[in-house]
Amino acid sequence: MSAEAHAPTASEYIVHHLQHLQNIPQKSIVDFSVFNIDSIVIALVLGLLGVFVLWLAARKATSGVPGRFQAAVEILVEMVDNQAKANIHNAQSRKFIAPLALTVFVWIFLMNTMDMLPVDLFPAIWAKVYEAAGHDPHHAYLRVVPTADLSTTLGLAFAVLLLRFWYSVKVKGLGGWAHELVSAPFGTSKNPLLALILGVVNLLMQIIEYVANTVSHGMRLFGNMYAGELVFMLIALMGGAAALSLSGVLLPLGHVIAGTIWTLFHILVITLQAFIFMMLSLIYLGQAHSAH
Repeated sequence: MSAEAHAPTASEYIVHHLQHLQNIPQKSIVDFSVFNIDSIVIALVLGLLGVFVLWLAARKATSGVPGRFQAAVEILVEMVDNQAKANIHNAQSRKFIAPLALTVFVWIFLMNTMDMLPVDLFPAIWAKVYEAAGHDPHHAYLRVVPTADLSTTLGLAFAVLLLRFWYSVKVKGLGGWAHELVSAPFGTSKNPLLALILGVVNLLMQIIEYVANTVSHGMRLFGNMYAGELVFMLIALMGGAAALSLSGVLLPLGHVIAGTIWTLFHILVITLQAFIFMMLSLIYLGQAHSAH
């Protein structure tokens, strides 16, 4: 049987590349017993890499004329610090939030950067390792962009939500925050019945706001990176389809031209999405410090 008979169709190719390496097969849309092992491992490795780079910059920092590496890191630190000062007016809180925002930006940028790698590079390597271990390589799944995984981005957004709760209680006190939950945005009343109605409505509005902010915070990053990942797959398929009609001439040409154009544009996307996620984190944490 020819090799073409075993070649996957376009839909099979995309579905295969969108499947995570998981501990158990996923049986429903929401299944908390499933862990996307590839996203967890790659995110941890990139997180450690980001911390190492920042540590290396701090270790090699000098008071004289900085080198290019030190200057780049100093510009980044100054940018994040300025944004933190603009949103967090509590100097004590900024001692933790500013470094956190810097870490978030670097970490998400590194995770987004994985989308710049060739689509089939790591999956092909993993398939060979899987086959060498005596398994069917067609079932070797691997996705290398953690931020194209909704569980990763919503997990990060949920962590920001927990910090919002923490600083709301720390800054305003438990009683002050509880009063804010039932008195904003529509205020309260001296009439007991009207005060009760307004309290319930205010609480529902606050819950909706927290949920909407958290979901949109995670979905925005996920949606952009997921779309970018799909475009790279479609570019690969476009080159393959063109090659079928022109004896393979357009396969490398299509990959180089379309892939290069999208990669150059994607540099802006991955940087912008890391910045937006960091900025929204600072804005939400700044809201936790302010009273309605």
